[in-house]
Amino acid sequence: MGSVVKKRRKKIRKHKYKKMMKRTRFRRRR
Repeated sequence: MGSVVKKRRKKIRKHKYKKMMKRTRFRRRR
């Protein structure tokens, strides 16, 4: 599960996930 999310995050990162990445990073780190 972790490996699949990492691969999907990398592809979404290039998409419009840049703005949400900042919010998701804080929620995942907490």
